Amino acid sequence: MANSAVGVIFSNVHDENIPELSRHRTMASIPYGGRYRLIDFTLSNMVNAGITTVGVVTKYNYQSLIDHLGSGKDWDLARKDGGIILLPPYSDETDAPYTNRLEALKGITGFLNHRNEDYVVISDCDGIAHIDYAAILAYHEEKNADITMIYHEEEGPVDSGYFITLTAGDDGRVTGLKINPRIKAKAKSNVYMNMMILNREFLIDIIQDAVTRGLTSFGKDILSKNVDTLKIYGYKFEGYYAGIDSLQKYYQHSMELLDKNVRDELFGARDIYTKVRDSAPSKYFDGAQVKDSLISDGCFIEGTVENCILFRGVKVGKGSVVRNSIIMQDTVIGSGVQLDCVITDKNVVIRDKRHLAGCEDLPYFVAKGRML
Repeated sequence: MANSAVGVIFSNVHDENIPELSRHRTMASIPYGGRYRLIDFTLSNMVNAGITTVGVVTKYNYQSLIDHLGSGKDWDLARKDGGIILLPPYSDETDAPYTNRLEALKGITGFLNHRNEDYVVISDCDGIAHIDYAAILAYHEEKNADITMIYHEEEGPVDSGYFITLTAGDDGRVTGLKINPRIKAKAKSNVYMNMMILNREFLIDIIQDAVTRGLTSFGKDILSKNVDTLKIYGYKFEGYYAGIDSLQKYYQHSMELLDKNVRDELFGARDIYTKVRDSAPSKYFDGAQVKDSLISDGCFIEGTVENCILFRGVKVGKGSVVRNSIIMQDTVIGSGVQLDCVITDKNVVIRDKRHLAGCEDLPYFVAKGRML
């Protein structure tokens, strides 16, 4: 059944939520968990469900995304028919990039028209979860739904700048949608995870109808206003979900990977694929101390690392103490340095005897390529 679905991934939506990390890259290509990018989770979930054609909608800053995806061979998507297809931000009718999701979908109708799959799985890249799309496709077909929205239950206020909550009946049929509602501190809400399944021909029809009527918002003009007329169903996701909508949430959910139970749920049942790099193993020198950390390959550690995530090629100098931090690829930390609650982007150099500290709610961030 999953082979009758085509995937569509939005790579740039939500870039504004983490400007620190998306200044030079798309949301999809933000590094995560030591060796992955955010798109790896969405893309792997689709591949694990048997989806062999995935269109990736781009907009800007997508050079790193192209470098990461390559031909798609690391996801078994290097194919003559289908595979990974990068979709430009322009339609056949305009040279201007899209300004909203509806315009983006209008721009890829040519791609959708040339496919013959029955369903379309649409997802953003701001969510980390192990999603069984094959089971959700079966649910979608069983309900004979027009749209199936995947959601999870969340307690308390939602910090994201744009979000949708929904209510559903006992049969799963969505009875109400709200855009950015005010949520009380201890209230529970069904929050849409920016993942949905639609019938392909139905999606093409509603896009064309929306364009002819001058509609601009997929959420407000199509979903919210047509709850009573469209067969919209909700699928409740019960597993671990990490929504990345701020630098603080990025830090929080990244550090959750140090919990073995979280790692087992994300990586235990099905593989999460990423670009393979043939790096040498990490090297630990005399006097090095490492505790409760994820260490990627190619690192050189002479100092102390506690409760941290180190990406590939990180160097920690003698006498340095790095705690509760996320250190991205090829960062060089000198001797006698002390870091606590710090996020460094790629290729950062922190010189000897520097002391940098943030906190869990406001980690100290060092931009890509900086020297401190």
